[in-house]
Amino acid sequence: GSLLLAVHFYGLPRAAPLIPSTALGVLLVILSSLLAYAGIWRSLRNASLFLSLCLTISVFWCGYGVVFILGGQGVLNDTGDFRNALVPGLVTFTLALLIIAVVGFLCREVILAMIASAVSLASAHEVAMHYSTAFGSSAVACNYMIVCLVGGYFALGRILYFLTKEKIALPGMDLAKKKTHEQIQSTSGSVNHFAVTSLILNMLSASVFGCRLLGVTGKLFIGQVPWLWAAGIYQIGICILSYRAMDVLMATFFGFTSILKFAGGYCLLYPIWQPEEPSFPTPFLVVFSILFVVLALFLALKSPVDGLYLLFYVAYCIALACRPKGFFESGPQGVDVAIFVASALMTLIHLYNVKARAKIPTGKDAVKALLARSSFLKLREGADLHAPYLGYSKYADAEVLGYACSVLASFAITMTGDPQAPLATVVIPWVVVAGGILKFLGGSVAFARGKTLESSAFILYAVMWIIWGLTRYGGLYGTTRSFHAAVGIIAFMLFNGFIVFCTLFLNIAWFFYSLTFLLIAVSFLLDAIHALPAGYDIAATLIFGLVSFYCFLSALFNSVFEGSCLPMGRPIVQLSGVGGGMTKCLHLPARKASSVKRIADILKNGGTCGIPTDTVYVLVAACNRPDAVEKAHQSKRQAQDRPMSLWISSLKQLEPAKHLFTPLLWDFMEAAWPSPISLVVPRGEWVDFLGMKDSAKYVGTPQSIAIRIPDCSVTTHLIDLVGPIVVTSANPTGEADTTHHNQVYAKLGDKVDAVLCDGPSPENIASTVVDCTKINSGNIGFFRVGIIPKSQVKLILILFLRL
Repeated sequence: GSLLLAVHFYGLPRAAPLIPSTALGVLLVILSSLLAYAGIWRSLRNASLFLSLCLTISVFWCGYGVVFILGGQGVLNDTGDFRNALVPGLVTFTLALLIIAVVGFLCREVILAMIASAVSLASAHEVAMHYSTAFGSSAVACNYMIVCLVGGYFALGRILYFLTKEKIALPGMDLAKKKTHEQIQSTSGSVNHFAVTSLILNMLSASVFGCRLLGVTGKLFIGQVPWLWAAGIYQIGICILSYRAMDVLMATFFGFTSILKFAGGYCLLYPIWQPEEPSFPTPFLVVFSILFVVLALFLALKSPVDGLYLLFYVAYCIALACRPKGFFESGPQGVDVAIFVASALMTLIHLYNVKARAKIPTGKDAVKALLARSSFLKLREGADLHAPYLGYSKYADAEVLGYACSVLASFAITMTGDPQAPLATVVIPWVVVAGGILKFLGGSVAFARGKTLESSAFILYAVMWIIWGLTRYGGLYGTTRSFHAAVGIIAFMLFNGFIVFCTLFLNIAWFFYSLTFLLIAVSFLLDAIHALPAGYDIAATLIFGLVSFYCFLSALFNSVFEGSCLPMGRPIVQLSGVGGGMTKCLHLPARKASSVKRIADILKNGGTCGIPTDTVYVLVAACNRPDAVEKAHQSKRQAQDRPMSLWISSLKQLEPAKHLFTPLLWDFMEAAWPSPISLVVPRGEWVDFLGMKDSAKYVGTPQSIAIRIPDCSVTTHLIDLVGPIVVTSANPTGEADTTHHNQVYAKLGDKVDAVLCDGPSPENIASTVVDCTKINSGNIGFFRVGIIPKSQVKLILILFLRL
């Protein structure tokens, strides 16, 4: 990328550029996506400075590239357009990359610091070049050549380091020490490494409007939209990655700021189709400021400095609400300047505190000590801070953002709008981005956490907000009404009616949340058929907005504090096996050794548990507890043609009875296990060596028993703690296999004592069951062909027969 820009700036004095602007822009956009991928992939190893540098330059080149594309396509034709389009981004990344360089030098990340400082100097020279002819383009090109040389040295050092198996390490490339330091930092607590990039994105959007106020740029126009929308798109990506980092509050904040960025870009596009500047819905902006205040209060409990930073956005929303022309007024632009300065300071604090051993104080420990004295409020802390109540998820809960977006979308459509000029009021960004895109994000995260009903509702509502927002406020509706639109809305209402019914089994808050959205859908329907009573849509949106606001507060309280300060309520209808799994059946995350130990204790005490395996979930009981085996047999309504099987963790458990197995069968078991292959072997005295006693009558048939060593470390560790276990599928006989821990309780209800949760099963197919009762004659059969095909099993046998 730097080589492309170096060639471009060296050839700039020529009459015809060496690289056409459109081609250069397209290449920069492609390279920006590769940089983002590299940074995110590296973030899995806690390389915060590398991540920040990659994502920052990625955003820079993305917006930069799109501006070049606009210039190449003749969009930026007026005198000074190219300068007005580029300068806000160049100013931002000059300062942002300078901060990264300073922290890099302080933390002895010299190579990354040199790259950041060179790109920063190149951007600064380019800004000067646009305002003074005394500065030539060669200086910009020289800085980019420095990046090429340092990047080449970095790549050479990496290649030598790995090819020589860590024997040759060039200066500045001692990866072993860096890796150890990063591992020490990663164990010290959960840190959101993406926050720095998001703060830089806030600087970028603020720079666009702040530069106009300070006279750095001459006007606000379409050429600056790439910076705003690139910041918005990356901000949504950072929001998702922050949920991966288990940072609910900052992820919600990043989602909020992405809405403002998209709205700003939309307003700069507005003059294309309307001559006058747009007006803003005051109720929406007032509600947005309230949401920012609430979020700032909760964030201040974790980090007072971050909470104070959010107050700038409270002031920003109030300034937008007070000025009818919004982003085009000097009041909001003045707050943008303040946001730019505050974001730069926060970037320095966050980046330095992540990398350096000595920290800049943010007041975090003081608030924690203050709350420790309170008996009423206690902060959630620890590894299980965001663990779902039915197991394990890679994402924190996004319901806070989902409910907040419902509030924003509902209050945005309180503006009725003018049918003759539907675009005169800025409503589309608030409804489509907040109610649509971010709500869809919340639904996707909820699905990843195993919340099927909640995710279905969020995604359905997101589709509804997007369609209705574009139809009513995008000029697609006009003054006419359509029968087809009414039919579509009725279809949505039917789907939502089913969700309302399902929420009867979830909790009271969700019931009212889905029910009040039905009121919104009714208002859409009445409007579509020209029968909307005066004031009904305002009343419906206010009711839905208030219910959503309560859910937003409840989700915030539950994510920050222990206990239920604002409860969501109990299910209205309670059925056995539907809901309530959190209280009636213990659900433990499989990734924790302590969870496996608790499951082992339950099994030793005669309990039955659902556990994950190398295939699907199964129901297990300890062999030496006949009462537990009988309970598992009865809870399953076990059919006689599907007897329960026996699992061990190692052949060492059968070693005392080895003489009771034929050599061929023993060697076949050694070769086949561990794997998803169950071997049906002749029943014999070897069963007594496993301590089955009275449990034996429930396992297998009078002639044979299916036995297996699973290829799953969690399962084998559990068997090591408990001893051999009796196993059957975790579903009533005749039903489909259970492929998620949520389904275990749903299918078996109170008949299972605990569930070891590991999310979706690695496979959707059960094990292969092989008949080995006649193996000595060289023949095997198959009771069931599962994940392992017949050919693979027969190949194992053929190899041993040849030997």
